[in-house]
Amino acid sequence: MRLIGMAEYGWDELLITILAAAIGIELLRIALPAALWILTLLPLLPLGIVVWFFRDPERSGPNEKNSLLSPADGTVADITEVDVPEFIAAKALRIGIFLSPLNVHVNRSPTDGTVRFVQFKSGEFLPAYDPKAPERNESASLGLVGSDGRKMIIKQITGLLARRIVCEAKDGDVLARGQRYGMIKFGSRTELYIPLSDKPLSAVKIGDVVKGGETILCRMNG
Repeated sequence: MRLIGMAEYGWDELLITILAAAIGIELLRIALPAALWILTLLPLLPLGIVVWFFRDPERSGPNEKNSLLSPADGTVADITEVDVPEFIAAKALRIGIFLSPLNVHVNRSPTDGTVRFVQFKSGEFLPAYDPKAPERNESASLGLVGSDGRKMIIKQITGLLARRIVCEAKDGDVLARGQRYGMIKFGSRTELYIPLSDKPLSAVKIGDVVKGGETILCRMNG
């Protein structure tokens, strides 16, 4: 169940924080004199942080032909060509997005398509901005075949603080453009890989701030 404005993936953290806040408020109410009642509200601060982190606003991006929406909120960290041995099995354009703890962390499908590849890889927890993070950190790769037959990979990568990847999509699932399919908890990196054979042209540059399910990240000319 999805609470309005909040990601369903944060229910466990929300319930734990609500319980901890309630206990903390009661203990402070008992321990502190009535004149310091304002301090009993301090346990609400962690609760506010959790609610802020797991916020999940509604998004609607342009339905432009041959374009891919950003799979995540954040800042474009790199745009480069790389070899991708799995699923795509060819050279691809990689657009990497860095997500700070202040960004919305829900991941979305860049286009309409069917999931044909899911791969989880254990690894390290280097800072998400580290150039070695894409290869060495724990990750989840989702291979999608668009409604036009084009292949692409969306990759969720952990960071120094991010220790849990949520990827609900399974092989055979059909995703709609901009549909939520998971998230990375507490700071991370998300990447989009598009085969060079599709002649991808990045619609963003390094340093641009993007919004998942709203910003056009790439256009294909092939």
